Amino acid sequence: MATQVKDKKPLHLAKMNIKKGDTVEILAGKDKGKRGTVSRALPQNSKVIVEGLNVVKKHIRPQGQTRQGGVIEKAMPLHVSNVMLICTECGERTRVGIERRPLGADQKERPVRICKHCHKAIADNTRS
Repeated sequence: MATQVKDKKPLHLAKMNIKKGDTVEILAGKDKGKRGTVSRALPQNSKVIVEGLNVVKKHIRPQGQTRQGGVIEKAMPLHVSNVMLICTECGERTRVGIERRPLGADQKERPVRICKHCHKAIADNTRS
């Protein structure tokens, strides 16, 4: 009686157009239509965690002197197909394209995420 274990995709095979720091709009579920910032991307599971959205109440048990018990609110992961990226230029929700454009001090061609509506590059919020 062997049980089937769901295999996770290796990190190098997972492709997601949504990254940490992106603004997204939720397309399905109880928070449909709301916008938020991606706090964590989970490419192995094709899921993202959006700050303050898809929140559930979780009952936790106290653990000795270190953790107090009670009810906490926790943001749960959403499948990447249920969120859509908001373009930093036009402010609309959009599909994402990839183009090679010259970037950086050496002007070497690198892949850049492109908005399908306005054809401008989507700014990376993770780089500072």
